[in-house]
Amino acid sequence: MIESLLPPEAVWAEHFGPDPSARLLPEEEPHVAQAVARRREEFTTVRACARRAFAALGLPPGPVLPGVRNAPRWPAGVVGSMTHCDGYRAAVLARATDLAAIGIDAEPDLPLPDGVLEAISLPGERARLGLGGPAAPRPHGGRTVCRDRLLFSAKEAVYKSWYPLLGTELDFHEADISFHGGPDGTERAGGTERADSTVRTEGTGGVSGTFTARILRPEREPGGRLVEEFTGRWLSERGILVTAIGVPAPRTVPR
Repeated sequence: MIESLLPPEAVWAEHFGPDPSARLLPEEEPHVAQAVARRREEFTTVRACARRAFAALGLPPGPVLPGVRNAPRWPAGVVGSMTHCDGYRAAVLARATDLAAIGIDAEPDLPLPDGVLEAISLPGERARLGLGGPAAPRPHGGRTVCRDRLLFSAKEAVYKSWYPLLGTELDFHEADISFHGGPDGTERAGGTERADSTVRTEGTGGVSGTFTARILRPEREPGGRLVEEFTGRWLSERGILVTAIGVPAPRTVPR
């Protein structure tokens, strides 16, 4: 799923559901020693994905340990991001000379729990997505994209891109996200629009589009570049929403 969302500099690995062949390295074991079975499986499978991505970069299969706020700690010279949700796990990596940061997020293509949308979104975002009133019932048949969950996923991808670059927190309300590709932010093979939290499509393929995140509290990277906007892509397929951002590395101008 995720390959179509990534810049060419990135390598990736994904797995749908648990991977019975996945194993933890000894350094990783203590971090899930007391975890429930589901948490341990997700932790293990997504790290197996990361090691497959290491191999694609020509790197040895080292441990991926959680750091501050559980952000994965990558080898020197490598940037990356991992994600997992019900039915899906993925890892994306790149050389730091090619990309400055990567942010990916996967979510079930289901409505957010009550109260979450208001907690993570701006009024303008809700208005652009037609989320100003109570959500209508989900349509029967066809394909749907839950716009509220899509917005949440994009915000998560933004944070996963921001934190490695700046090392500072970014609140949900400090990124203003706009989706592109149609009046509701979707690009789709066919179907009809609904002015609620979903978009219904009759095509059999995935539903995809792009998004822009305007940072309302821009900051400068240590190298001096101002971080004020991210662009990304999203995809809904097989009941899963995936969002991805790849931040280009600064280019040195020859003298």
